[in-house]
Amino acid sequence: MIEVNFEGFSYHKPLPDFYKVQNPKNPKREISDDLLSELSVLSEKYGFVGISYSKLSDDFKSEFDTDIDNVLIFKFLMGEDILNEPQSREKGKMLDREFQGYGVHVYEFADFLRQNGFQADLIHPLDDSLSLRSIAMQSNDCVITRNNMCFFREGPHNGFFMIHTSIENLPFKKENDMLWVKDFCRTCGVCIERCPENAFDEDEKVLRKVCTAHRQGCNECLLKCPFYKRGYDKVKKRYERMKRRENV
Repeated sequence: MIEVNFEGFSYHKPLPDFYKVQNPKNPKREISDDLLSELSVLSEKYGFVGISYSKLSDDFKSEFDTDIDNVLIFKFLMGEDILNEPQSREKGKMLDREFQGYGVHVYEFADFLRQNGFQADLIHPLDDSLSLRSIAMQSNDCVITRNNMCFFREGPHNGFFMIHTSIENLPFKKENDMLWVKDFCRTCGVCIERCPENAFDEDEKVLRKVCTAHRQGCNECLLKCPFYKRGYDKVKKRYERMKRRENV
């Protein structure tokens, strides 16, 4: 596990200032493919599994009263050794330490961009006033699953951090090719059936006050999810076979 040696992220508290480089006064707007590749390599060095790119719509900015435009989403997979621990307060702390451990490196990614002439600021990962899941959805690179997870194809056991930046020519996706996942989820329901806390209401929505994921690290719904057990590609092939049979 990565050791955390800084004052970490907390709800309702400002971001810790862990930057080593100041934002440029006149930030650049375009990044080269080579420099973007360097950033990807840097993120992989610390165990991140990919970067997604979100371009926020005018409607979104108006709804959340923000002027953020361009967002980089750094994704990591939660450690399976921790996920397979039985739920407890200590497991919740272990997950938080892992989260904080990845988070400290995102400042290095921001410094890398600042050093190369771009504005780059970490978005508070525990900010209640701004929907990070909605920002993620605007990347067209994820979906919200039945058990309320923000699911990227790297795996349902993902976490992420975000940096907003001056870079305007990021490789934004125009269409979401993962929308089939929502349809598949409606045919599954394993997360609801196997929930040890019965944390879904009659409309199959997660009851946050009942769910113990944030308090004790429960992740039974995740461990039982076909996407976790079989992987994205295998589940997609299964779904495609199912749809072909329906259309015969």
